[in-house]
Amino acid sequence: MTGNKGVVYLGDGKVDVQSIDDPKLELSYRGKTRQCHHGVILKVISTNICGSDQHMVRGRTTAPAGMVLGHEITGEVVEAGRDVEFIKKGDICSVPFNIACGRCRCCKEGDTGVCENVNPDRPGAAYGYVDMGGWIGGQSRYVMVPYADWNLLAFPDRDQALAKIRDLTMLSDIFPTGYHGAYTAGVTTGSTVYVAGAGPVGLACAHAAQLLGAAVVIVGDMIEERLAQARSFGCETVDLKTDASLPDMIEPILGEREVDCAVDCVGFEARGHGGDSGVEKPATVLNQVMEVTRVAGGVGIPGLYVTDDPGGVDEAARTGNLSLRIGLGWAKSLHFTTGQCPVMKYNRGLMMAILHDRCQIANAVNATVIPLEEAVQGYAAFDQGAAKKFVLDPHGVLAASN
Repeated sequence: MTGNKGVVYLGDGKVDVQSIDDPKLELSYRGKTRQCHHGVILKVISTNICGSDQHMVRGRTTAPAGMVLGHEITGEVVEAGRDVEFIKKGDICSVPFNIACGRCRCCKEGDTGVCENVNPDRPGAAYGYVDMGGWIGGQSRYVMVPYADWNLLAFPDRDQALAKIRDLTMLSDIFPTGYHGAYTAGVTTGSTVYVAGAGPVGLACAHAAQLLGAAVVIVGDMIEERLAQARSFGCETVDLKTDASLPDMIEPILGEREVDCAVDCVGFEARGHGGDSGVEKPATVLNQVMEVTRVAGGVGIPGLYVTDDPGGVDEAARTGNLSLRIGLGWAKSLHFTTGQCPVMKYNRGLMMAILHDRCQIANAVNATVIPLEEAVQGYAAFDQGAAKKFVLDPHGVLAASN
């Protein structure tokens, strides 16, 4: 293990691939360091650029310069701590982006996205993300994973895993997150579903809705390339730049103006609709999904909302206070599910669906493999709305497997 490199956030709009320290089996809390006997070090096989990373890079969070980015990690175990019993050197594993201890009340109840022991400031932690415990990110060549027996999902067969690695790399975040949005919204056999946003999470959610048995999946976005990608695997689409209302656009597709379930895959950088499509209006999507979801329906909200947004459009937005028409949601008896996806609730089942050819998530999100050294270009293209999910290949493993 030599020559570690990682994607480093330098400030508003800037990232760079730089030399970083090799990971060690150590834990640091509030300036104190101790051995991490329950951890492993991974040689990173694949690590993805996420829309959540873009919020930081755009300067829309309080992320400090110098942070190593990356929370979507798949890798091979090259070193294991003394107390790791079930994960072995040589295992290829998916790393849930939630860092969890497996011991606290939240972990034991399955709410691993808000583990109480891995972030000294508040519940919940993630690799390479602002306010999430200070953990080193995994857009790198090597990374340390704590509580390895609990956190890691080992793939059952090495050769099979490498053959399907473009799909399996989506298990660390995007596929479970999209599935979580659809599942918690109540998508089931025969459902009609509206997915707001055709970025990678929206596309993953749309494909997950199909996996769950939805009859019709409608995806809304403002970028034609992304809408075309949604249509490529059987979704209906609506162009949110047009002036027609969302119910007016849904009606010709379904014969009615509402859907059974809706999912917000946009988050707090949402823009307005129609003539306001160039104007940031952070509550737009939340209000729209309440409008188009039928009475007693469900709304999944995997789209990211933050408590502090330095670039917010007004003082309220800068502290996460949005103008929601919550009375409409209450009157319609809608149910809402928010927060980080607890990846471990879903990742093994989705792994089995991938390994047995029940889904093609890499094709759905247009997985595009690039070397780690091209991460800067990948961030720039993603920020311009490219209909691609950029997968970084730190050691050339994915290139060799194609």
